[in-house]
Amino acid sequence: MAAMTTVPSYTPSLWVRVCHALPRLDLSMQMKDNIFVPDSWEYQQTLLVLSSLSAIALVISLLVVLSFLIHYCCCHRGDRGEGSEEEEEDEDGSTGHGYSGKKGRGICCVTWVAVAAVTLCCVAIGIGFYGNSEANDGMYQLTSSLLTANYTLASIDLLISDTISGLQLSISGPLTSMEELFTGSKPFLVSTRNCRRLSENVINLLSSISLARSSVDTGLGNDSSVSGASIIPLTPVPPSVAPTVVPTSSLLPNPFSPGWAANTLMVNEDYRWLSYVLLLLLDLIVCLFILLGLAKQARWLLILMTVLAWLALFLSWGSLGLETATVVALSDFCSDPNMFVLNSTQFNSGTSSGTVFNLPLHKQHSLLTQSQRALSNIHTHLSSLDRNALTQFPKAEKSLREVQQILNSTEGNFHQLVALLNCRGLNKDYIDSLKGLCYDGMEGLLYLSLYSFLSALAFTAILCSLPGAWRSFPSESEEYEDSDSESEDPFTSHQARLQTFPPMATLAMRAFP
Repeated sequence: MAAMTTVPSYTPSLWVRVCHALPRLDLSMQMKDNIFVPDSWEYQQTLLVLSSLSAIALVISLLVVLSFLIHYCCCHRGDRGEGSEEEEEDEDGSTGHGYSGKKGRGICCVTWVAVAAVTLCCVAIGIGFYGNSEANDGMYQLTSSLLTANYTLASIDLLISDTISGLQLSISGPLTSMEELFTGSKPFLVSTRNCRRLSENVINLLSSISLARSSVDTGLGNDSSVSGASIIPLTPVPPSVAPTVVPTSSLLPNPFSPGWAANTLMVNEDYRWLSYVLLLLLDLIVCLFILLGLAKQARWLLILMTVLAWLALFLSWGSLGLETATVVALSDFCSDPNMFVLNSTQFNSGTSSGTVFNLPLHKQHSLLTQSQRALSNIHTHLSSLDRNALTQFPKAEKSLREVQQILNSTEGNFHQLVALLNCRGLNKDYIDSLKGLCYDGMEGLLYLSLYSFLSALAFTAILCSLPGAWRSFPSESEEYEDSDSESEDPFTSHQARLQTFPPMATLAMRAFP
């Protein structure tokens, strides 16, 4: 019994508490509170200030890269004379293209810096793929829970609609026929009219249960004076294809629909996941081709990758700004989600319970209890008519059996309504959605933020080191001169000829001692 009464709960994680505790400043640099109010301009200002930190970091990166470019373009131009003298002094003791001494050490340093930056970028890409997968898993759990809750609410709406339709059918059909037959017998007529009155009371009570209809079917009427006149039957479908209602005028539909929220989140998540995959592939391609360009000493390839590295640098800092604002806003929501959900869905009943779906469902169970009492009274009247009236009015048997059949179907629907309106099922869906969003989703966004930061640092280092790397590569004219010098060297050619034809030299020495 203890395990059956256990209710799942949600507790904010450590990362949620840490991010929620960050200070908030508006555009006028004044401290603001950290209550999650996404529609408030003051709250949006705090997120803009946090996002602007990545813009400041981008400016610093551009200044660093610009300073290195000025260093390579201007400072090295004055060192060409000294560099040529050093190359002439070291030319006799060097091989290959003559890179040795100070210049060789500089080239090696620049190359290793570029390789280290590319390695750091590859590590960041691995973190990004993991974070993207974690965020996708969290959103999948959130949307699955919302669709399950929407399926439950749609089933509730279907049962209510079928029950009201059946009772209306019994009032307009068999009960009316029985009243006409019992016109001459006042006791039987009073019992029949009591059944009609109780049926109308049940219809009114079910019409006031607005949880399912206000959460799923927004096309139902709000006029309570006409009992069930505007009720449209709704067939529940599996959570994967649950029906939704698209709002037309605001961010959230009024009233709120879990199915609409799930489908909207799924569409946005697909675009987000695909965007990050493309960004990660772009970074990976740039890193691999930079390594290939360094290995092949292909200057044109490195120049092309430098252009793409500039693009990746801007995208990395830009994504970091969006992720920072999203992480902080999500931490504000996850620190106290009940308050925002209650205000958004208008489910507040004036209490401070920590379980959201417990708030309206107490009233729904009370209404169901009153409806079941009314149905029990209808059963009593029908049993009395069955025992006493059929012997005097045999023509009323068919109508009486129809009313009893409708009543039995209605009681079956009531048992299902009580099970579906159980707080544990909807509360479990609510807690699961919070865990998916605030645990896996939050962790994935933090990993993506780390990826953006590391990749931005890596591309900054790459853009600083690549100009020095491709300047150290020999040009085509230098390679051509080196090949010509080797072919025109008489000592090298004579030594090669002696190594190629040793038997001919031996024969000549023996012939002319």
